[in-house]
Parts: sequence; C-alpha cells; structure tokens
Amino acid sequence: MDEKTLDGIIDKYPYPSGRTLGILREIQIHERHIPMDTLKQVSEKLQVPLSELFALVTFYSFFSLKPVGEHLITVCMGTPCHVKGAEIILKTIEEHLGLSGDTQDGKYLQTTPDNKFTVEIARCFGACSMAPVLHVDGDLHGYVTPERIPDILEMYGWTR
Repeated sequence: MDEKTLDGIIDKYPYPSGRTLGILREIQIHERHIPMDTLKQVSEKLQVPLSELFALVTFYSFFSLKPVGEHLITVCMGTPCHVKGAEIILKTIEEHLGLSGDTQDGKYLQTTPDNKFTVEIARCFGACSMAPVLHVDGDLHGYVTPERIPDILEMYGWTR
C-alpha cells in the first residue's frame, strides 16, 4: 500500500477509541488482506508495537495476512447458527466451490484456485434471529439453507 493511501486511511481515525481496529479493517478491505509491510508501516505511524498489531490481526477472524479472493464469504458458526445447521451450510459451500475444508495457521480460510471466492468462518454477526447466516462481501444473508447456496453464489458470479 502506498504511503499516501495509508495516511488517508489513518487520517479518517483521529480518535483513540476503535482507531487501530478501524484502520486495520480499512486496510483489509482495500488490499483484501493485511500485508506485513503495511502492518510495519502502521506500527511506525501509530507508534504501536508491531507485536501488538500482529496480535490483533491474528486474534480477529475477519483479518487475514494472506490475500483473499475477489468475493469473501463468511459463515457464522456462533451457537444459534451452529444449532440451526451452519456446518451443513459450510460443507455445501465447500462442495460447490471445490474447497477442501482445511485450516491455515489455525484459521479456517479457503480460497478457490481462481481467486474468485474465499470462505472463512466467524463466531457471531449479531443476527441470531435469522440463523443460520452468512456474509458475502458484507451483504448479510439470513435463514440460509443448503438449497439456497447456489442462488446466493450466483449473485456473486459463480456459475453452476
């Protein structure tokens, strides 16, 4: 990320409350991951130890140190979603996209070979009343069933 773009992102967050997470989230959106060299720049500019930033990025499931696909699918695995079939939803997505279900660095993060889709899991979206739920590029899809997965994927360019 060039310095001008990074400075623009940092300038959007002048207040201490939530500043670091907001900056990291914008970098994630802009770059589709958080490059290590950018994390080092943020450390220097905010005067926050790199180890502290690295701890944040590896703790929160919505951050990735590796590039993600053009479309990011996040499946909620919180208790209500889990109880209402989130594991089946995840397996159905894996089957349609040809993913293995393996984890990387202790996180579930799968990207299709064409870099079109990345699938990850999270613990709660705060939409428990619509369980099971998933996000695709920030769009919330509720009451998801295995039968709805192909239609949802098609909305983002997947073809049967």
